[in-house]
Amino acid sequence: MKISEILSPDSIFIDMKANNKRHLLQELAEKAAGYAGIDGRVAVDSVWERENLGSTGYGNGTAFPHARIDGLKKVVAVFGRLAQPIDFNAVDGKPVDLVFLLISPENSGADHLTALAMVSRVLKNPDVCEKLRQAGSRQEVMAILNS
Repeated sequence: MKISEILSPDSIFIDMKANNKRHLLQELAEKAAGYAGIDGRVAVDSVWERENLGSTGYGNGTAFPHARIDGLKKVVAVFGRLAQPIDFNAVDGKPVDLVFLLISPENSGADHLTALAMVSRVLKNPDVCEKLRQAGSRQEVMAILNS
C-alpha cells in the first residue's frame, strides 16, 4: 500500500484553523466522509469514539486519529496542517499541528494495520514532519508523504 492509494492532493488541507481538538476532528472526519461517500456524522462519531479511548497525539506535534467504520468500502485519509498548533492531549504534552486522519472499513484488518503502520512511520520521522511544516502547497505535501 502507498499513501497515494488512500490520500490525494485534494484531501490535503494546509493552514487550517481549529479552536480545539473536537472542532478539528469534526472538520477532518467530515471531509474524509465526503471522500468516502458516507454520512459525515457517522465518521465524526466513530473518530471521536476512538479518540476517547486514548489520545492519538503521537508527539512531536503530530496526531493520527483513526477509526473503523461499518459500511465503508475502502481506506480513506485526509491530512491537515494547522496554522496554529492546538492542545491534543498528546503523549508528550506538546500541541499538535500535523494531523493525518484515517478511516477504514470495519472488516479491513490487514489494510487498516498496513495503513496505520505506513502513516506512523511518516509521522514519527522528525525530518519529514519539518518538511511538511515548511511545504508551500498540497502537491508539495503529497510529494513529501510519498517519498
